[in-house]
Amino acid sequence: TRMLPATGTRFGPYEVIEPLGEGGMGAVYRARDTRLDRDVAIKVLPESIVHDPDRLARFEREARVLAALNHALIAHVYGFEHAGATRAIVMELVEGPTLEERIAHGPIPVREALQIARQLAEALESAHELGIIHRDLKPANIKVTQNDDVKVLDFGLAKALDTVAGGSGAALNSPTL
Repeated sequence: TRMLPATGTRFGPYEVIEPLGEGGMGAVYRARDTRLDRDVAIKVLPESIVHDPDRLARFEREARVLAALNHALIAHVYGFEHAGATRAIVMELVEGPTLEERIAHGPIPVREALQIARQLAEALESAHELGIIHRDLKPANIKVTQNDDVKVLDFGLAKALDTVAGGSGAALNSPTL
């Protein structure tokens, strides 16, 4: 059984407010950044990663690469925190429904679907230019904000290629492409 943080649990300057969801790469919570007075998302890593030093080191290396992504259509990674044996990644909190939730309400009009597709392609192109492949792209990992902007989430399974931003064509030779 996994020990999930309770409301009020602290991760450095971040205080857990409420759970937002849970997936294969951990549980996500709304938290308050008490230093900058803003809400953030905190993803608590599963024990399978935290207790495996090699996987934790790989995850932290890939998160450093992902933190370098600076694109308006990709949720930003702010850092790592820990409380006891629990490790968490701190990210931008993106409000709004996921594309999966939006689709559940019925067909998306063509004009809106094209806008979503264009923004999604732009976000992924930016990541690919840095040699980062998402590897878990699905409607549940895409948010549509109140302004109808797309935000790509959950690069937790991303593959950071060995040659980053070198233009060597490594992304084109990736088996995930």
